[in-house]
Amino acid sequence: MEKRSYAWFERRRRTKALDLAQDQITKALDTVTLLNQAMRSISEGHEKEGIQRIENLFKEEEEVDNLRTEVFKELSKGAALFADYREDLLHLVKRLDTLADHVKDAARCMEMLADTRLPQELYEKTVHMTSLLVDCAQALRGCIEKITVAPAEAIAGAEKVEEIEHKIDEDYLKTKASFIKYGQQMNIGAMVIFDDLIEFLEQAADMCADTADYIVILASRD
Repeated sequence: MEKRSYAWFERRRRTKALDLAQDQITKALDTVTLLNQAMRSISEGHEKEGIQRIENLFKEEEEVDNLRTEVFKELSKGAALFADYREDLLHLVKRLDTLADHVKDAARCMEMLADTRLPQELYEKTVHMTSLLVDCAQALRGCIEKITVAPAEAIAGAEKVEEIEHKIDEDYLKTKASFIKYGQQMNIGAMVIFDDLIEFLEQAADMCADTADYIVILASRD
């Protein structure tokens, strides 16, 4: 995945903790793209390809966890040095780690459903939800990059995140409603797992919005 530079970090003294945090944030957001790619593959009947992409996602999410731990360790070593932005960094890292956790949980559900053919409409709805989640993550990435260099743009970007999150909520409810339509066709176990899948997608979108709200606070005071 591409390496991104976050100006909010650049204006502060370069440290190992900041470098690690940049990597952690980037990888956490990249898991969303991998999720969408896996969902597209599975919906098109390319199960093996989808499973491989899910495996890649799991590896990426594991790196996110490891980087979070390393960030915490580095921040604890230099509490005085990091005093001016330590809490800000911790909050961002924790939120992005939680986002990656929700994405991983959704991917686990996909993996369990890979050998089960669902109604095509449900595939289409889920692909659409994951596509919107990619848009949401990209908008969030833009917010983080502009916290200090363009605070007004960061705040506007946060509003975009909220708008996309609202669309995902609407898709989530419409997809839940479709269970009535397909209840007789689907295996009960598959339905339960699919329900968990879209629940995790909705929670991932909520975490994007929560992080965007926090970025508004940072941009407003920086």
